[in-house]
Amino acid sequence: MLIQWYPGHMHKASKEIKETLPNIDLLIEILDARIPFSSQNPMLAELRGDKPTIRVLSKIDLADPELTRQWQTHLELEQGVKTLAVTTQHPDKIKQIIDLCGKMLPEKSESNKVIRTMIMGIPNVGKSTIINVLAGRTIAKTGNEPAVTKMQQRINLKNNIVLSDTPGVLWPNVENRNSGYRLAVTGAIKDTAFQHDDIALFALDYLLKAYPDLLQTRYQLADLPTDATSALHAIGQKRGCLRAGRQVDLDKAAKLFLTELRAGTLGLISLETPEMIAAEMVELVAIREEKAAKKAARRRK
Repeated sequence: MLIQWYPGHMHKASKEIKETLPNIDLLIEILDARIPFSSQNPMLAELRGDKPTIRVLSKIDLADPELTRQWQTHLELEQGVKTLAVTTQHPDKIKQIIDLCGKMLPEKSESNKVIRTMIMGIPNVGKSTIINVLAGRTIAKTGNEPAVTKMQQRINLKNNIVLSDTPGVLWPNVENRNSGYRLAVTGAIKDTAFQHDDIALFALDYLLKAYPDLLQTRYQLADLPTDATSALHAIGQKRGCLRAGRQVDLDKAAKLFLTELRAGTLGLISLETPEMIAAEMVELVAIREEKAAKKAARRRK
């Protein structure tokens, strides 16, 4: 199942971002620390050019700290990129973004010239909360659901920094199937765009391999299930997600599990590693080449 969600306001926002980018000095991209690759907008990678970029890994209070460190090292291998790992629980760390803007553009900072920045991020990544901390007042509407911000706005920060806020945008074609699932697992895609049990099974398959102890401890499982389907049934049994005849209600069990995973109740969990993504990109290239070959064959016929 391919997970896609691209409402009309996102298409409009993407066009506005493309129009505004040439006038921007520095980009601030908010990533979900649990999925630093899957939460990157590929449109930005195409349009960024050599603009300095700060990649802010948000929600580190939900992510595996060791993997967050690995991702920071990995992301900073790219020219002109600096990273900052933050959580809304520690606003002082978020405020370091302002100082980092000046350090990345010293010629403007030292001459007191205006630094024009743009902040971007996928839906429900915490962007609005970060903006409010940087501004020192409530400017951006916040909410624990995707697609709260619907239009661009310009915000004057201290140190001659002007911030262009943008709506949380996804992209029309999430090529990497696994990235689509991870976006759904973390709540970046509206729940109406997928089946809960499908997403929960994807997450459970990963957790059984990467964080089996957290899963077993949270749901007090005497024996660790051998597969995702068995795990979802076991969770449903433990939590009383039952229908008539004591049959497990998989949709209800999946919703409960996803709610707890997103809230960090299971523990500090990251859903991808740099090594995993490297392997998935190799697979994606092969899929693209296969599609191109089939398309060329159809044309020849």
